[in-house]
Amino acid sequence: MTPADLADLLRATAAKVLVERGLDASVLPDQVNVERPRNPEHGDYATNVALQVGKRAGANSRELAGWLADALSAAEGIDTAEVAGPGFLNIRLAKAAQGAILEQVVAAGARFGSGDALDGTRINLEFVSANPTGPVHLGGTRWAAVGDALGRILAAQGAEVVREYYFNDQGAQIDRFARSLVAAAIGEPTPADGYAGDYIGEITGKIVAAHPEAPALPEDQRLELFRAEGVELMFAEIRKSLHEFGTDFDVYFNESSLFESGAVEQAVTKLKDSGDLYEKDGAWWIASSEYGDDQDRVVIKSDGNAAYIAGDIAYFQNKRSRGFDLCIYMLGADHHGYIGRLKAAAAAFGDDPATVEVLIGQMVNLVKDGAAVKMSKRAGTVVTLDDLVESIGVDASRYSLVRSSVNSSIDIDLNLWTSQSNENPVYYVQYAHARTASIGRNAAEFEYDSVTPDLALLTADEEGELIRTIGEYPRAVASAASLREPHRIARYLEELAGTYHRFQTNKNLRVLPLGDEPVSPTNAARLVLVNATRQVLANGLALLGVSAPERM
Repeated sequence: MTPADLADLLRATAAKVLVERGLDASVLPDQVNVERPRNPEHGDYATNVALQVGKRAGANSRELAGWLADALSAAEGIDTAEVAGPGFLNIRLAKAAQGAILEQVVAAGARFGSGDALDGTRINLEFVSANPTGPVHLGGTRWAAVGDALGRILAAQGAEVVREYYFNDQGAQIDRFARSLVAAAIGEPTPADGYAGDYIGEITGKIVAAHPEAPALPEDQRLELFRAEGVELMFAEIRKSLHEFGTDFDVYFNESSLFESGAVEQAVTKLKDSGDLYEKDGAWWIASSEYGDDQDRVVIKSDGNAAYIAGDIAYFQNKRSRGFDLCIYMLGADHHGYIGRLKAAAAAFGDDPATVEVLIGQMVNLVKDGAAVKMSKRAGTVVTLDDLVESIGVDASRYSLVRSSVNSSIDIDLNLWTSQSNENPVYYVQYAHARTASIGRNAAEFEYDSVTPDLALLTADEEGELIRTIGEYPRAVASAASLREPHRIARYLEELAGTYHRFQTNKNLRVLPLGDEPVSPTNAARLVLVNATRQVLANGLALLGVSAPERM
């Protein structure tokens, strides 16, 4: 019985108890809260449902808890149910019900932890979206890890997720990039507002090798050639870096296509005609301040040209026209104003602003030997995705970026993340998986197939704690999906790894028989427990895009 199963049983029992006593069962929440007590002596699980609804149902909370305890004690899978304090309920599961969690894991395999909360929901998940003017920096790298993990987690809850990369191949930043390439090609200093770094020289070299005549072309032709070729080469490098990082996209959407197709003009015209833009000082504005922006924004400037937000508005309409129910934008720390702008765009088109979600990611810093890591020589002014991977590897890079809430800045200690110690979170989790795999290999030398495991024999405290931690996994995945917080999976895995390490450290809880001893039903039950742990560790690491090594 998983916590979710117990929550369902509690709700059904509470509804029956209230109805039998002529009380109002409609006050029950859709999902009854079930928690693991901090003190194991208080039981396997606890709930405050009687306190939560007693008064509204027309009953004393402690009395209601007593009714629930009596009814639950007779339910299959429940060992004891006891009232505590003003109306808390402490519950112990029958050993057979605890063991059933392991059977569920073994039966579901890689699907264990998946749910259906988002079945039928089409989600557009846009992340990274760095302009092709240089390598992916650390902020974009954080989104590459977190966005990819979030996509996996949402899909595990039944959503149809389309990962999308939105980039700009025109505008001021691209102009600066093109001028930087031209300057390198003709031997002039980098423009004051240009891009520096070895990568500029590398790309310039490739363009000149393919087009030897390029440096001598007329200025306008030369600039256009370096712009077009440079963007293509830079974006190819970005895609390669992301792919090697384990992050790929279903759609690469070019901002210029919105203007070339007339989508921006059509969107603006539609909003003008519907009265959702207002005119002031010769410009056309959208009331984004009503949705959290610090001020209303100009959509069409007084000179008649479209402001940047016009493209955002057309892009949102494009996404909705492709049939997405939810559009999630993952943006950098300096993009808070976009929350109101995008929600205002949704409202202006008659959509629920809730169809737009904007996640803001904070800064990432690298630290080595107690000091901040300075700029990358190749990128010139920033530390890049490739720098991080070269320093600590793909697995540690992804895990270090995912395990903290995106709402907080993080310092990545390169010494810590390259250490083979329990202080290194990804090593700690991966080592737990490798230990379970090692036991599996050693178990193959014994005749476990001839012995029926008796899961009710798993009565030790460490075994019960491990089983209950395994049972929490589906709820951890569901929570990570609903809150858009992949770090919850990482923190859960660290808890599971710690619980498993404590189990295996107890030499009295042997999984493998000693010497010539035959395999006992207890040995067989513990092997099921180890295999279930291994499966859940692998499932969780897969959601984060991190490998589950068999040996370390």
